[in-house]
Amino acid sequence: MPRATPFDLLFSSMAADRFPALRASLGETAADARDRDAFLMNRDAIRLVRELRPEGGVGEAIDQLVALVHHAYLFWAAGMPVVAIDAASLAQMLSPPVSAGGTGPAALYAQLPELRVWGEVIEGEPHEPMDGCFVHESRPGELRVLGVFGVHQARDGFTVVEAAGPRVERLARADGAALFAPTLPGGTAAGLHSIAGEEELLELGYRARERAA
Repeated sequence: MPRATPFDLLFSSMAADRFPALRASLGETAADARDRDAFLMNRDAIRLVRELRPEGGVGEAIDQLVALVHHAYLFWAAGMPVVAIDAASLAQMLSPPVSAGGTGPAALYAQLPELRVWGEVIEGEPHEPMDGCFVHESRPGELRVLGVFGVHQARDGFTVVEAAGPRVERLARADGAALFAPTLPGGTAAGLHSIAGEEELLELGYRARERAA
């Protein structure tokens, strides 16, 4: 059985009912759905964000909730393409040289092999496993990438982190380590990888999109 995506876990029961109306509403104003500001001015989008907000509120995490709703809608509008990456493909994708060809679909979810990529989402807190990332083009030559961490059946929800912008040229870690090298103790022997910072998350999105082309 294919592994459920974060979209399946959170939006599958509402997408068929809510997203067509949202698409029609965006079409009435000729808004570019990729434009986050225009998206948030739409009444149906605002209503959906409010409904998903926990009763106790989310405080500063409202930006992450908005990002998740926006990525989920664009993923649905693109036909919900999932790029499933196995362990062998992951190692190839995260190793140099980097391909610069292909653009892939307008939006996608890249699903990584379980427990192979980790990140310190909150500084000082335990590292969390990365399930995958939503990716879409925000404007020509720029992507928005939403990393999804800590997906587990026993957990209510998951953690998201967003990075956006053009591809960073000659990206390198300050300590000289290779991009995506593990930062967890024993990570190299276990064949693990790590996301160290938003620029690396963004680079992962570019590579995943190229792989989907």
